[in-house]
Amino acid sequence: MTTTLQARPSFGSATIHSNLTAPSLVEQALARGEGILAANGALTCDTGERRGRSPNDKFLEDTAGIHGTIDWGKVNQPVTPAQFDALHAKVMAYMSAKKDLYRFDGYAGADPSYRLKVSVFTEEAWHSLFAKTLFINAPEAELTGFAQDWTIINACNLRIDDPAAFGLKTHLGIVQSLERRTVLIVGTRYAGEIKKSIFYAMNYDLPDMGVFPMHCSCNVARNDPANVALFFGLSGTGKTTLSADPNRDLVGDDEHGWSDTGVFNIEGGCYAKCIKLSKEGEPEIWNAIRFGSVLENVVLDPATRVPDYDDASLTENTRVTYPLSYIANAKLPSVAGHPKNVVFLTADAFGVLPPVAKLTPEQAQYYFLNGYTSKLAGTEAGVTEPQPNFSACFGGPFMPRPPMVYARLLSDRIRKHGSHVWLLNTGWTGGPYGVGSRFKLSYTRAMVTAILDGSLAKVPCVKHPVFGLEMPTAVPGVPAEVLDPRNTWKDKAAYDAKAKELAQKFRANDQKFDIAPEVRAAGPVA
Repeated sequence: MTTTLQARPSFGSATIHSNLTAPSLVEQALARGEGILAANGALTCDTGERRGRSPNDKFLEDTAGIHGTIDWGKVNQPVTPAQFDALHAKVMAYMSAKKDLYRFDGYAGADPSYRLKVSVFTEEAWHSLFAKTLFINAPEAELTGFAQDWTIINACNLRIDDPAAFGLKTHLGIVQSLERRTVLIVGTRYAGEIKKSIFYAMNYDLPDMGVFPMHCSCNVARNDPANVALFFGLSGTGKTTLSADPNRDLVGDDEHGWSDTGVFNIEGGCYAKCIKLSKEGEPEIWNAIRFGSVLENVVLDPATRVPDYDDASLTENTRVTYPLSYIANAKLPSVAGHPKNVVFLTADAFGVLPPVAKLTPEQAQYYFLNGYTSKLAGTEAGVTEPQPNFSACFGGPFMPRPPMVYARLLSDRIRKHGSHVWLLNTGWTGGPYGVGSRFKLSYTRAMVTAILDGSLAKVPCVKHPVFGLEMPTAVPGVPAEVLDPRNTWKDKAAYDAKAKELAQKFRANDQKFDIAPEVRAAGPVA
């Protein structure tokens, strides 16, 4: 694969502040008016117009070398090499006119065998702090002569007034080239685009190395290194919350690879939603918010500068970024063995899926491919309330290759290592969104505990009549009537109709995939 833009970018007379410490970056951000220091010490920044990802504005350079390997469509939208060249020239001219720029050099991938070197150039200091927090920091001795595999150039305040000339749809864009190994971010201050662009890159590269890239969190029992668990799910479904367990060590909260030797974290930090965050409910995350962490779009009391995590006036997608080392029980380096349990998290806005179910290998592949959940408010631009959604492999926006590539990697690994696979619904019960309520976090935690200690695998189950899912009949700490979702609806006929409606959506969606008959048969009865 060619890497024609991997020479160190030159930005004219701009002063490049390279690999500054966290205190220096905070000082610079405050002096430049990029944020406010909250009472808990975290740098608090407002990302402005975009307070979530902009998947409709994500583009990929279409070249002969990669064209046949990409799942082109709504997620992977093409731009031509000429359009990429034009945008790259515009970005370089814009950045070169700046007085000061910031550079971070570090790694993606905790396993050195599959590690990528990443350089991030930003016009704002706090974005460099974000990169320093989310990627793996290189030791100082390795920074001399650092030769990056990937370059990210974040021109967050550059507005594109003639988007069509660059193959864009609007005044902003996240444009990536797999061959040039370069990412151009223009017109959005939402920092999550930085980390997700490298996850996208790993999702392309790792399968060629025999590694399964995963949009999941991971933890491991403190006294049993063989008891590893994965939690797949889209933003807001519980990956970070459920993996931050005081009784287990955290490997990572969002992005991992599964190699022949086990699981490794792609990142060096966590990016947690903090809407309605409380010390009692999520103490690990609460205690990680301090100097060196970054709060995004969190409202502060104007007098005390105390964060109000219940205030969603800016967005439901309030976020905090912190290094893994800020978690008391983080596993460093972030590597673990093969998972004993794999959990698919779904936030079912229809309110019909059971809170927990055990999956057969065929069901595991079916539900992984479909990736059913709900987009939650604020996670993407324009999403203001939960929307039922199918996102292949529980990470469709970040997958350049066809979904079957990742599904086969999952299937091969769970069969080889005997992993148990579960579907865990963190969404609605007693009715759909607007009628029912979300499952209590205490119930969900109790189910996770029973999964991870091995007891739930021994509980008798009953089969859901529509989805064919094996529903446990008892979980300590959870009322038995909650375990069968139909029992929680006052109007049973309404439940049956809604379950059939969701089943039909599954069947319509599964037609996208060329899957084996036994896998298709593992889906619901429409």
